[in-house]
Formats: sequence, structure tokens, C-alpha cells
Amino acid sequence: MSKLIIFGILALLITFISWRTLFDPKSHGFPRYFAWICMSWLFASNYKFWFENPFDWNQLISWILLIYSAYLVIAGILLIKIIGKPSASRNEENLFGFEKTTELIDTGVFKRIRHPLYASLIFVTWAIFLKNPTIILSIITLLSTILLYFTSRYDERECIQYFGQSYENYMKRTKMFIPFIF
Repeated sequence: MSKLIIFGILALLITFISWRTLFDPKSHGFPRYFAWICMSWLFASNYKFWFENPFDWNQLISWILLIYSAYLVIAGILLIKIIGKPSASRNEENLFGFEKTTELIDTGVFKRIRHPLYASLIFVTWAIFLKNPTIILSIITLLSTILLYFTSRYDERECIQYFGQSYENYMKRTKMFIPFIF
């Protein structure tokens, strides 16, 4: 019962935050919404196992992924605010305020990967899954990962529309989620 309550609260919160993107299937926020819903189910299913058997292999890998995720999101948001110069002059309603960058960021964590925030979400998804891996949760984890991949692809399309050739050049010299690999 607690799983359903936690999931319901998280799903309502996510829906409230993302309501604009639910009406625009072509925006990057549309698949991101469903990835967040998957992540909510994972969390609601595994929150009880967060600190259980802390030295098991899956717990150790989970904590490493969570720490790396925290680094990616903190470094990414700081660079977005400092270098990306978000501005309300970008009147795209489907973007959160911090997403309305006016400058292309290609330094720091963005020098090696284009999507540190989405990479962070992917690593968090897998970290939560590893707290208590099951077959059903593995399917939800894969679905969330695929949805975040599509989110990134849609985001790239939007960035090309806004930044043009400079973003296309940036895509050629960076990876999506994992430096030097993918």
C-alpha cells in the first residue's frame, strides 16, 4: 500500500510540473515525463531497500552511480546558470526556466557529454533499480532509459533549431551520456 501512495504522490507532482509537455508529443519534455513516471515507480518499489545490506555488490554500484549522478547534475546546472545564460526572452513555453539557455555550453562537464542532466537521470534510474533488482523492475528501468534517450534526441533537435550549425558541430565532438564511449 505504501508503494502505491508514494508512487501516486510522485506521479501527481511530476504531472503538475510537466503538464505543458503532455500536450506536445514532439517536445523533449513528453518522453521525459514518462521516464520520470518510471523512475517514480522504481523509487516507490525500492525505497525500503535503500540502506539494506550496504556492502552488497549491487548497493556499492548503486551508491557509486548516485554519487556520479549528483556530480553531473550539480556541475551541469552550475554551468547552465553561469555560461548558458538562461533568459525569459526565449519564449518556448515547454521549457523550464533554466532550460532557456541563450549560449551554447561546451566547457566543463559539457565538454565531453552533451546531456549531463539526462545522463544523471539515467544513472539515478539504474542506481534505484540496483537497490533491489527484479525482472519487472529491470523492464521499467530499460523503458526509462529508452525514454531518456529519446528525450535527449528531441532535445538535440530543439537545440539545432535554436543554435544551428554550432550545435551540430558540438554534436560531432561530444558523446551523449558517457565521455569517449556513448
